Amino acid sequence: MRVLLTGAASHLAQALLPALLANPDVESVLGLDLAPVSFAHPRFRALQANLLDADLAQHMAGMDAVVHLAFVVLGRTLGRERKNRALMREYNLRGTQRLCQAAAAAGVRRLVYSSSVAVYGAWPDNPPLIGEDWPRRPMPGFAYSEDKAAVEDWLDAFEAAAPELGIARLRIHAVVGPRAQALLNRIARTRFYVRVPGPQPLTQCIWEDDVVQAILLSLFSDARGPFNLAAPEPLSFRDIVRRHKRLCLPVPYALAEGGHRLFWQVSGAAGDPGWLAGLRHSLAVDTGRAERLLHWRPRYSVAECVDHLAGRRP
Repeated sequence: MRVLLTGAASHLAQALLPALLANPDVESVLGLDLAPVSFAHPRFRALQANLLDADLAQHMAGMDAVVHLAFVVLGRTLGRERKNRALMREYNLRGTQRLCQAAAAAGVRRLVYSSSVAVYGAWPDNPPLIGEDWPRRPMPGFAYSEDKAAVEDWLDAFEAAAPELGIARLRIHAVVGPRAQALLNRIARTRFYVRVPGPQPLTQCIWEDDVVQAILLSLFSDARGPFNLAAPEPLSFRDIVRRHKRLCLPVPYALAEGGHRLFWQVSGAAGDPGWLAGLRHSLAVDTGRAERLLHWRPRYSVAECVDHLAGRRP
């Protein structure tokens, strides 16, 4: 199998590439990214390219499968343009559209897209565990959530028009691990949690190696459509914080929101203001479809992910 990997310099790609190229059925991997890629392997070739400008037909020639990880997650990736919402949407939506269209035109048979549970949004009427048939309701003002949902809205029509391209949409929860996004690891280790009235909302995460396993299984599967990916046994964020910290500090939501908006004005490191609204309500998903159709089994529960980050190996 010859694989085109977008977002080859991303955090998740750092975990994926060694496992992908350890598979003897993978003949070669071409990695595309705006940033330089430090990974080296005899069957891997990296190319700095922008999905909006690249000659995707040329890069797609001879490929059997595509793994699409490229996505602007934090505005700071755009440098001085970090608050340019239209530019972020262009990279995320238009870049994905061009990639999918090029893959279909080249006769590629398989595409694995790293979507997100953020497409569901965290709303007060969410069920205890969300299934893939639950409506996509992104959080307003959370650019990542809005763009992931917009891509899936477009894919609904595209898949019907290009049935020969089998697309697996992996709706991934917050990825943690040694190579994961530093912001998510910091959140999982913090002493602070947002105080909300009433029952504490439940959440999940997922260990990076469990995501890698799901991507590999998806590449060699014929199963299509959306698949929720998350560690089992959801916890409240308060319980996650308390698990390894004696002193834990609740922060009123209004204070957290105000502080976050102020920090966002001077730095993009914390993401846009809209994401914080997702902490007010539960966002936990049912992974049964991935378990049945992809034969995927996560190794770590939410609690074990937190233990692992604290240096206590599950």
